[in-house]
Amino acid sequence: MKRLPAYFAALGRRLLELRDTPHAVAGGAAIGIFIGFTPLFGLKTLLSLGLAYLLRCNPIAAVIAVSLHDVFIPFWPVVLKVEYDIGAWILGNFDKLPPKINMRHFRFQDMLKWTTFFNVGLPLLIGSVFLSAPSAFLSYVGMLRLLQYREKKRLARSGETPP
Repeated sequence: MKRLPAYFAALGRRLLELRDTPHAVAGGAAIGIFIGFTPLFGLKTLLSLGLAYLLRCNPIAAVIAVSLHDVFIPFWPVVLKVEYDIGAWILGNFDKLPPKINMRHFRFQDMLKWTTFFNVGLPLLIGSVFLSAPSAFLSYVGMLRLLQYREKKRLARSGETPP
């Protein structure tokens, strides 16, 4: 169990040591955090790579950020519940809370029906935007400032002038 924090610390160091502009690395990290909050398990890495490529951000930073987002795995039931509640509230009536999902008679075949997607998946996707967008913005701003500070510090040590 001691190896897991070291793994995430190593990923964080790799993210900070990427050789690209601060904007590209921070953008890639923000994309990874944004995609990390979506309930699209199994597609997150591919989606973050594609979106980073389209937006001309660092794709390695996006993949690392998606991997770092796995720190939240123990909290996923709570995150998914909040995402579902937000999405169901937005899709439903604004004046009442979403209905409870009855899991007693839920079978695996029920997961493959379109009605299940519209009742569960769509609220999850819409609700995830309301958690992922602010998180991505905060991670972009924080990462950009941190990388700019490190770049200034490195330039001061080497005696170079900033561009």
